Amino acid sequence: MSLIKDIDTSIVEAMRAKDSARLSALRNLKAACMTEAISLKKAEALSDEETLAVIKRLAKQRKDSIEQFRKGGREELAAAEEAELKVLEGYLPPQLSESEIRAIAEATKAKLGLTDKSKQGQLIGAVLKDTKGRADGGTVKKIVEALFN
Repeated sequence: MSLIKDIDTSIVEAMRAKDSARLSALRNLKAACMTEAISLKKAEALSDEETLAVIKRLAKQRKDSIEQFRKGGREELAAAEEAELKVLEGYLPPQLSESEIRAIAEATKAKLGLTDKSKQGQLIGAVLKDTKGRADGGTVKKIVEALFN
């Protein structure tokens, strides 16, 4: 089943369960997917890869919002954003641990023969390509910088 159809099914389930927080998060996700399809001028629904990109973008926005709300002392808003983030993360592939990312980065660095610190960007790009969305870009950047130091 495609990711969009899975989201539609989850919306119906959330309606039946009267889970308003989950329903709101899923409706926001569905709206973001529809907006993305319109901006890409697609007549049909988004592919699973495009939908995952939308979900990742929304999850990143939620993480940033949580951080800002905590800085501002708005715990109730941070809690609401965390609930939405939890729903979004249910549709993302499992993330790699830092040790797994480090192993991939070390192997890629050896394979490409990179020793110069100015090639960090090249290694980050290669690692992100190898992990195919299962690793956060910030985490990869931190690990790659540590490898070159």
